[in-house]
Amino acid sequence: MRDPEKPQSVKAFAPATVANVGCGFDVLGFALHKLGDFVTATMMDTPGVRISRITGDGGMLPLDAEKNTAGLSVLKLLNELGMNDIGIDLVIEKKMPLGSGLGSSAASSVAAAYAVNKLLEEPFSLPELLPFTVEGEMAASGTPHADNAAAALFGGFILVKTHLPPDVISLPTPPDLFCTIIHPKIEIQTRHSRQILKKDVALEKAVSQWANVGSLVAALFKEDYDLIGRSLHDEIIEPVRSVLIPGFDRMKLAAEEAGALGCSISGSGPSLFALSRGKETARKAASAMGSELQKLGLEYNDLISSVNTQGATTVEEKASS
Repeated sequence: MRDPEKPQSVKAFAPATVANVGCGFDVLGFALHKLGDFVTATMMDTPGVRISRITGDGGMLPLDAEKNTAGLSVLKLLNELGMNDIGIDLVIEKKMPLGSGLGSSAASSVAAAYAVNKLLEEPFSLPELLPFTVEGEMAASGTPHADNAAAALFGGFILVKTHLPPDVISLPTPPDLFCTIIHPKIEIQTRHSRQILKKDVALEKAVSQWANVGSLVAALFKEDYDLIGRSLHDEIIEPVRSVLIPGFDRMKLAAEEAGALGCSISGSGPSLFALSRGKETARKAASAMGSELQKLGLEYNDLISSVNTQGATTVEEKASS
């Protein structure tokens, strides 16, 4: 019998994220404002985890909890608590495109785990929730990676030292840093974009990549915008994945000519991100990048956002931005 004094339903939000951040494949990420997913968790009398409804996915996502990122993260959470005899119903509201490179699967996984943890009166701390969300992510990509999930859960910039178990370090966010997102209306599946990556990397390229990751982390601590721009270069992943994105080279050049610090692929694509010092420069970058897609006759969505340092929230806690 449910305790009427306890909450019976909790709605949570988890933000969209940019993973890799140029040079930091699978180890760097940050959260965005406005875009994200909502999950409502409600106690029910029938034991088990049920996904009763998903909106915004065009019918593409499975309702089977064991095959859905949100459902799987909740199943793992309940199993850890030894509470497989309780019943929880999930309603998932997708508010960003699938396969966009903006952490859609991670947002659902994080929002679900966050909502259920609140519903159960927080048996886990925020860091303790992360492993469940990472395991949920495996349903989408087939491999454990915490860069999207950690950024969605904690907010701000994060560095992932290890994925399983997750060891995540929060990094500072320079106050005048803004992100431009350009999402061409095409879809790239994370599994496919990982399959095309090379298994071996030349030592020279690896050394350059390590240096860029280190200098980007240093730049965030120092609030050195010029160094941020000089550190975003990706020697390894971008050259392979960029061929899947029409007009990539032209958009990247347009962003830099508009004053952006740097530009690269968000996650596995097809979205691009550009970092700028100041909102006005970020807007100029969006206009310049969008113009290049228009020349190709491609539709797109854009977003200008500061870095979301709040991360996952209940709807009541969610700040406007």
